[in-house]
Amino acid sequence: MAKIVLVLYDNPVDGYPKTYARDDLPKIERYSDGQTLPTPKAIDFQPGTLLGSVSGELGLRKYLESLGHELVVTSSKEGSDSVLDQHLHDAEIVISQPFWPAYMTAERIEKAKNLKIIVTAGIGSDHTDLDAAIKHDITVAEVTFCNSISVAEHVVMMILGLVRNYIPSYQWVMKGGWNIADCVARSYDIEGMHVGTVAAGRIGLAVLKRLKPFDMHLHYTDRHRLPESVERELGLTWHASREEMYGVCDVVTLNCPLHPETEHMINDETLKLFKRGAYLVNTARGKLADRDAIVRALESGQLAGYAGDVWFPQPAPEDHPWRKMPHHGMTPHISGTSLSAQARYAAGTREILECYFEKRPIRNEYLIVEGGKLAGVGAHSYSVKK
Repeated sequence: MAKIVLVLYDNPVDGYPKTYARDDLPKIERYSDGQTLPTPKAIDFQPGTLLGSVSGELGLRKYLESLGHELVVTSSKEGSDSVLDQHLHDAEIVISQPFWPAYMTAERIEKAKNLKIIVTAGIGSDHTDLDAAIKHDITVAEVTFCNSISVAEHVVMMILGLVRNYIPSYQWVMKGGWNIADCVARSYDIEGMHVGTVAAGRIGLAVLKRLKPFDMHLHYTDRHRLPESVERELGLTWHASREEMYGVCDVVTLNCPLHPETEHMINDETLKLFKRGAYLVNTARGKLADRDAIVRALESGQLAGYAGDVWFPQPAPEDHPWRKMPHHGMTPHISGTSLSAQARYAAGTREILECYFEKRPIRNEYLIVEGGKLAGVGAHSYSVKK
């Protein structure tokens, strides 16, 4: 019997939903690159329901308990007395989401003597110390592509929200006002602006595709250059470095993984390379940006706006300065956990577990670490300490 610890975010403050706004979800069979959606043998949930909170359990309890395994579901993940830490010593599997990550540090991995696999229900495995996982021969897997389009849509929303000054305008309505001049004093069109993405993987490329109809000038930088046919189709300008791209863009969006080479890549010095009045969107990871440098850039006017869906740590404390800095559009890491995305990453987690328990290979595109080394998509996206 295996013990599985599943770390999920808390239920809604008003309780787990009894009804939903919509009755079903659109049917999607393949992603844009041809990869099929998760293909578990079965699911024990209704797509479109809240699966990512504690009561949702990713729809896994019936399946796991039918095999005789023990499932511990909790939102308690911080501190040595957390439920996660209480069960780590004999846990074989730890599952969490990037929105409410179980930070699997080297210290935690050292204590988890029975741990065999760490699964991210979603995309992004930087909350796991990959070097420690490699050292202890622990498999790390995630549900690649399951919520990439969800995040890309959120990026486009944030860009429009910042540039058109949507949130302050909405707030005037909520205050009972009709303050047109106040609303439009910071409102612009995105048409004709230059937008650049740091990384043009699944999310970054999807953002560019969705912005093309807005008649923006599209830029990107990535260590893996896109095919010439894609550059030509979208009218993309490639830049050999992030620093080269920053200065030509009115909007910069961060869509790259967090690893030692990218941590705090947005800082006081690199922000000086940006156009004055540029907008920055970060739905990737909070630690890509120096927290206080972002605040300073907004206060000085070097940045006209910052919209982020990611923080460090997560959840962010009440006194986190990003909550009160000017001209921001922060959200609490919701971009990749829409009800649509939850159906996909819950099914993908089930698929990974089926493969693990049946001793079948896990899809290559889901693998981050396997056999004591980076594997699958992990070998493409991550780097480890040398």
